[in-house]
Amino acid sequence: MSDFDLYYWPVPFRGQFIRAILAYGGRSWDEHDSSEIGEMMERDAGQQPIAFMGAPILIDRERDFAISQMPAIALYLGERLDLLPNTAEGRALTTKIINDANDVIDELTLDGGREMWTDEKWKEFVPRLRKWMLIFEDTGHRNGLTRDTGYILGTNEPGIADIVTATLWATMSDRFPAIDAIFKSTAPIIHGLSKRMQAMPSLIELNKSTLDKYGDQYCGGQIERSLRKVAG
Repeated sequence: MSDFDLYYWPVPFRGQFIRAILAYGGRSWDEHDSSEIGEMMERDAGQQPIAFMGAPILIDRERDFAISQMPAIALYLGERLDLLPNTAEGRALTTKIINDANDVIDELTLDGGREMWTDEKWKEFVPRLRKWMLIFEDTGHRNGLTRDTGYILGTNEPGIADIVTATLWATMSDRFPAIDAIFKSTAPIIHGLSKRMQAMPSLIELNKSTLDKYGDQYCGGQIERSLRKVAG
């Protein structure tokens, strides 16, 4: 039996952070399809494993514990798999990085597709996207990260902050050439970290599995189609 149940849509996007943490931590999980997620979402709150509005949802089978919201899941797994720094400052910075990553993908999809991208909107957004990249770049720089060595919070081993950072930027830039070009020129230190993290065997295997399952999909639907017109 697998260690966890993960309920998320059949695309990388927000669920990929959770998959990457589980893969890096050497844990097994079962994914549940859209019909199962839809059925669970339609239940009354008291009949759900945890009262929630939308995926992802993670269930820890060993502990009979369910949690929703990507940042909360990432922090829970950090504690569970011993992938968080051992200082209050390091944990606070990890929380910030997870929430920054969540904000970036919300902005990239215009709050989950409330609007569609146009050339004009994208042109206006690119400076803001660069600023997000520089926020991650500066965090790494302050903690001694270089393109070829180190981790974003100056730890001796990778942690949740590194997994989330690499998953955010590598998943995005691998699928959108225009974003990849911006990323390489704007944040070379974080680009290097992302490449090093993605070269780890567990994450190589995850990326291969992701491509096999989902192709080059990112977030799906009309918002992805509009994003590909401006950044594909």
